[in-house]
Amino acid sequence: MNKHDTPIRVDHVGIAVESIENAEPVLFALGCERLTVESVEDRFRWAYYSLGDASRLELIEPIADDTFLTDFLDQYGPGLHHVTLEVADIDAVIESLRENDIRVIDRAEFDTWSEAFVSPRNPTGTLFQLMKYHDDYHEKRLPPQELFINESRVGEQFQR
Repeated sequence: MNKHDTPIRVDHVGIAVESIENAEPVLFALGCERLTVESVEDRFRWAYYSLGDASRLELIEPIADDTFLTDFLDQYGPGLHHVTLEVADIDAVIESLRENDIRVIDRAEFDTWSEAFVSPRNPTGTLFQLMKYHDDYHEKRLPPQELFINESRVGEQFQR
């Protein structure tokens, strides 16, 4: 049962692949446009794609031999890895999940966002990433219209 009134939206869906280069023609054929490609400490690389007017997909490939992503691909093969939900109040959502006996793991704070993960050992079998953007997130990233619905973070449209 939802015990919070925090606005939430799907930010993107992450898809684990062996190779972005080999996988992205599928997204292009669907009508996606590549927004960015970035790497994390030579461990893995991700590419974001826009689809339509508000949807985004992410391809994630390992670039090291010993990452969570190589383990995932070895066990499950390419496919859905996670669903990222942008939340206006990450603490309220985490509290609601825990009150409903849903395990939250790996909370972390970064310069421009906070995140936590809902363990995939839940009845959906899905790894959910909860993400709260900090105020300066868009200053270091893509233009706001590429990152947020109606050019604002989730929740801002309800505060107007």
